[in-house]
Amino acid sequence: MRSTSSSIRRSATIIAAPAILVGALIAPTNAQAAPTLMTEAHAGAAMALSTELGATRTAGAYFDADTNRMVVTVTDATAARAVRAEGAVAETVTFSNAQLDAVIADLNTTPIAGTAWGTDVMANQVVVSVDNTVSDADVAIIKAKVEKAGAAARLEFTGKLSTTITGGDAIYAGGSRCSLGFNARSGSTYYFVTAGHCTNIASTWTNGSTTLGTRTVSSFPGNDYGIVRYTNTSIAHPSAVGSQTISSAATPAVGTQVTRRGSTTGTRSGQVTALNTTVNYAEGSVSGMIRTTVCAQPGDSGGPLYRGSVAYGITSGGSGNCTSGGVTYFQPVTEALSRGGLTVGGF
Repeated sequence: MRSTSSSIRRSATIIAAPAILVGALIAPTNAQAAPTLMTEAHAGAAMALSTELGATRTAGAYFDADTNRMVVTVTDATAARAVRAEGAVAETVTFSNAQLDAVIADLNTTPIAGTAWGTDVMANQVVVSVDNTVSDADVAIIKAKVEKAGAAARLEFTGKLSTTITGGDAIYAGGSRCSLGFNARSGSTYYFVTAGHCTNIASTWTNGSTTLGTRTVSSFPGNDYGIVRYTNTSIAHPSAVGSQTISSAATPAVGTQVTRRGSTTGTRSGQVTALNTTVNYAEGSVSGMIRTTVCAQPGDSGGPLYRGSVAYGITSGGSGNCTSGGVTYFQPVTEALSRGGLTVGGF
């Protein structure tokens, strides 16, 4: 969301983690042992294991905050045994990734502005959100698709979806205010990443009084990221969000507790509820988004989503606010960094 408008962006799908050695990275197999705190390695191992099982034998993996364990969903006893053999927790569910993806494929044929959908791994359903700007006729279309999916989908109504505009500090261009996401670099050249619906506004960005740099990449809709190259060499380029040092970037697991920082509402926290979500903004659809319970308001767009020293995403948009709560969607930062050949950390 940028400060001059209230809009949000992007949609969800499940992202496969890179293959890594699964054994010894998930939690201990001894039923009497204390649960192991979730780490990025645990999350990546569980997500890789769910990928290895295939689309018909799992519906993904998530972090269970009550036990500090990663859970891998399964659809049959053989898959459950395979998961337990790797020291992970197996949970038998009704619907596989293939079945839930089929529901999403059907929804994707009607990208109605003001709607969003993605897989809720914990609930083993596709969650379909409809905001209060969608017409009765279009609501009826979405309802029919949800009803056809049966227990594999659920419908929820939200406030208006809109784009939401060190990391988290205010940046300005074209009469609008957004938030800086993460500082990054390529060799000795420094950049920052923010939301694409922000960088679409103008080329040159300032901190309100001093020019920061010039846009080199802007991708929105479809994605929601922008890259700005620092042209002011007197401006520091710390790899930090406020006082928090950022040393790496990754994809979060569903269930991960996360923090967001923005120039309107400051630092807020919540939980990842879905990956690969699709959001249908009035300006167009975006896909591959991270869905969370973190609140955001206009001006927070482009700000960072992170956990400790790990960068996760860039604030795109959502519904609600930080008084009543809401849902916020984030562009995965790894995609933006890959596009620009950039790294975070180490400076």
